[in-house]
Amino acid sequence: MKRFLTALLTLVAIGLATPASAYWEFGHETVAQIAYRNIKPDTRHAVDALLAKSKLLETEACPARTIEQASVWADCIKTLGPRFSYAYNWHYQNVNICKPFDLKSACKDGNCVSAQIERDVKLLKDKTVPVRERVQALAFLIHFVGDLHQPLHAGDRGDLGGNQVIAAYGDYAPPKLNLHSVWDGYLAERAITTPPSPVRVYSAAEKAEMQAGSVEDWSRESYQVAHDVAYASALGGDACAPVPPRAMIDQATIARIVPAARLEVERGGLRLARLLDEALG
Repeated sequence: MKRFLTALLTLVAIGLATPASAYWEFGHETVAQIAYRNIKPDTRHAVDALLAKSKLLETEACPARTIEQASVWADCIKTLGPRFSYAYNWHYQNVNICKPFDLKSACKDGNCVSAQIERDVKLLKDKTVPVRERVQALAFLIHFVGDLHQPLHAGDRGDLGGNQVIAAYGDYAPPKLNLHSVWDGYLAERAITTPPSPVRVYSAAEKAEMQAGSVEDWSRESYQVAHDVAYASALGGDACAPVPPRAMIDQATIARIVPAARLEVERGGLRLARLLDEALG
């Protein structure tokens, strides 16, 4: 009986935890799906061929057989203990939005998301690199481009990407909800599910506009979105104002910033497509 109750409580805990994690997975999967729809046929074949060998990663609990699975693999492996702990800092770059853009300081020794994106592209281009390492580079790349386009992974105020900013999302204001979670999940879900679907084949003109620039340019742009939209909308229009006990993001503000959140997802997908074409096409 005791064993049954323990199992039941575990299932309940998993069920309660699922919605919060699923939102973030939804964002990464959507970025990956946009990229997959917009890469060249030869690139798609190369992506599929590498992911078909994802068992080489030896992460059975964290599969990467499809591009959707690969998009969340880098988060999943955090649960595997110290094996991949070296990659923890690769998911973000803490560039202070209240100071001039300074990527160099935030990326010391390459321990930041933009530096790892560039590294992964180089590894994928080099066919002398062992297959296992190229598969891992592909999974990391798919995830990290998504990370870079979540603004609070690219800029913050020394508050762990907004994790220390307690927030209210419309009428939803549980005690521990923070600004990072709003952008990771709830806002991302609303932006992605607002018609029309962002998962489509984009025109040449749309691709030319959104795919332009370098990884550093994209970093600066995402940092600016963190300043102009993520923090400013939560702090009454002044991104560098003192943080209140709870940042209030009302329904009118949510409706106003949804297009910016959606654009970041689209940019991430199309830029991932460009990098995959460059590395594997």
